[in-house]
Amino acid sequence: MARLKLDFPDHLFLFSTQLTVRATDINGANHLGNDSMISMISEARARFLFEYGVQETGPDGVGIIVTDLATTYKAEAHARDLLVFDVGVMDFNQYGGDIVFRVSRPQDSKLVALAKYGFVFFNYHSGQVTPMPPAFLSKFPKVNRLD
Repeated sequence: MARLKLDFPDHLFLFSTQLTVRATDINGANHLGNDSMISMISEARARFLFEYGVQETGPDGVGIIVTDLATTYKAEAHARDLLVFDVGVMDFNQYGGDIVFRVSRPQDSKLVALAKYGFVFFNYHSGQVTPMPPAFLSKFPKVNRLD
């Protein structure tokens, strides 16, 4: 099976937030568990969207839905480690794009993980994928487009 390779240039990252690994995030191998990393990435995504004034679901019923998640782990993290989550966007198309993450530990400058969320806009009233709203697109004018 081919290994997943993620690599993102620095200019993609538009936002940074910090989260601390809790004791409850630790798995049986005594490091940050995959499930907790996904939760932390989701929190970083929510903070990023909030910072840019993007509602997860607007009053019109249109919101963002995650279509896929890819994560590569580079180093272990442990309880009470402070992690920095750099967040950005790339590869916009008519309906969505990718939110990318770089997770690092500033204490020793270790790269802990890289991740990519695929997303599309979804109308929860009609139950259908919908085109990316122009208001969202205008918040990220320098993002590359695939279509």
